[in-house]
Amino acid sequence: MPNLSSTEARRTLEFTKRLARKVGDNIARKASKHKRISFKGEIDLVTQFDRQAQRMILNALRLRNPEYGILSEEDVDRHSGHPVRWIIDPLDGTTNFAHGLPIWAISIGLEVERKILLGVVYDPNRCEMFWSLSNHGAYLNDRRIHVSRTKELAHSLLVTGFPYDIRRSRRNNLRQFNDFAVRARAVRRLGSAALDLCYTACGRFDGYWELKLSPWDQAAGSLILSEAGGRVTDFAGSEFDIYGDEVLGTNGLIHHEMMHVLRQ
Repeated sequence: MPNLSSTEARRTLEFTKRLARKVGDNIARKASKHKRISFKGEIDLVTQFDRQAQRMILNALRLRNPEYGILSEEDVDRHSGHPVRWIIDPLDGTTNFAHGLPIWAISIGLEVERKILLGVVYDPNRCEMFWSLSNHGAYLNDRRIHVSRTKELAHSLLVTGFPYDIRRSRRNNLRQFNDFAVRARAVRRLGSAALDLCYTACGRFDGYWELKLSPWDQAAGSLILSEAGGRVTDFAGSEFDIYGDEVLGTNGLIHHEMMHVLRQ
């Protein structure tokens, strides 16, 4: 330890996929039920289903690998010094979920010595499982995926999200949204960073940028995008860090054009 053998890594990946599907399908069946909403910030929501999904995931992970660290969105940071750590968003897209908008996902990544070894993002509303094992490509269900071949920003479909402190902080991406809106074919805002990264990985989007995300928002999705042939950096083109506060993910072909706009 800490290196996982190839056989163990694949077993862990299959376990993670089964777990994400079980939890996602369970929550999806209950999505129409009354949601008790509480607030972590002005516009940062959490429901009882976020906590239920987290309990289901944590119980399974602790049973399988009790020694591994766990970092999860809903205030869980366990064995933080261990070189192997699960990084979890039990329900990415809570605001969508709370409003009945079916754009949300379960996101689980496994970090080994600060490198993401595997990532799984499951969207139960579309029965879409995005997954990747480091250096083994990226997949949607059983089909290998690749980024788009769009070469120009003007022909690109982009996606972004807005930080939770947008009402109070001047450091947001509203100006960037305007700048891209007049340079790209269109810009979308879905409300799930994990799906934004995966949709870029499979070519539905050509580029994605966001700031002030947390590790659980982007751990799994960033690996999936990289393994699909994309490029993931910060806004300046430096090496991406899931613990940083900038992410720029593209098909690689429009990366420099997007960096140029972000520098303005």
